[in-house]
Amino acid sequence: MQRFGEQAAFISAGGYHHHIGLNTWESAGGKPPPLRSTGLFHLAILYPARLALGDALQRLIGAGIPLDGASDHGVSEALYLRDPDENGVELYWDRPREHWPRAVHGSLAMYTRALDVSSLLAAAKVE
Repeated sequence: MQRFGEQAAFISAGGYHHHIGLNTWESAGGKPPPLRSTGLFHLAILYPARLALGDALQRLIGAGIPLDGASDHGVSEALYLRDPDENGVELYWDRPREHWPRAVHGSLAMYTRALDVSSLLAAAKVE
């Protein structure tokens, strides 16, 4: 919704002034915590539809922001990246529950497979 130079950004869904505020006011120039230490593993942001996630991917590519990974979990499709402080960020959308993979006895059968990024981009252009 709004940026203050390279120091802060305020993001939201649905036109609200902001749901999340991100800033570097106290962390600029700081180092990320060492691996296997306490702290934030990642934050996850749920997109309302595949179209919206595909649009986010197009914008990441356009801005030159690299992905750490892209996965299909059966119940969802997810993009993984890092913020400027090296915190993990997951952008994802959930498939409708009726399309979630199930085991023979009906329990949830999530998995992790490579995401078909080309299909996600193509869907964003079609929908």
